Amino acid sequence: MLAAQGESPEANAALEKLCRTYWRPIYGFVRRQGYKLEEAQDFTQGFFALLLERKDLNAVRKEKGRLRSYLLTSVKHFLADESRHAMAVKRGKGQLLIPLDEIRERERIDVERSDRLTADQIYERRWAFTVLEQVMARLRDEYRSAGNLRFFDQMKKMLMDEPDRPSQAQIASEFDMTENAVKQAFYRFRQRYQTLLREEIAHTVAMPGDIEDELRHLIAVVRA
Repeated sequence: MLAAQGESPEANAALEKLCRTYWRPIYGFVRRQGYKLEEAQDFTQGFFALLLERKDLNAVRKEKGRLRSYLLTSVKHFLADESRHAMAVKRGKGQLLIPLDEIRERERIDVERSDRLTADQIYERRWAFTVLEQVMARLRDEYRSAGNLRFFDQMKKMLMDEPDRPSQAQIASEFDMTENAVKQAFYRFRQRYQTLLREEIAHTVAMPGDIEDELRHLIAVVRA
């Protein structure tokens, strides 16, 4: 988050990454306000275009140093300001900050669940799952770089407690390992996942002391 402040090329790249990461929570919130699909797309892209123009995240500290809280408060103010609506559409048209094809697909998948949630709840849940997806993508890249992508897929199934998760004995047989070796490998996998999760959370808070509180909040949102 701090890397996204300032005028350097690195800051611009970091800010754009934040926008691409947080479009799903923001779009979900805007859509739940009753805007039609195209309106929600334009407002979401307009909001992030404005954020890129301002290049100022110092106000995050006013929201207890949490990027999650700052963006939610900001988009509420953005939508409440009628004078910004026309500019939002102008900024949104032609912008490539959010993947429109992915929006259409997720719109179809999420509609039933979203009907039972408030706009704030949708935002919080999409924020939480976006963070978790970022963490898993980083971990996957590490295993892919080491040439262990197939092993990663099995470890992920165990970690996420998926219905088709294999037993340690099955993994041991598949990879010609002992069950104890699989147990140790899974322990390291889980520890690395937890480390990356804390790192990802650290990128969204201003103070290191906020990491654990934000992590507890994320877990509570996912379990709700």
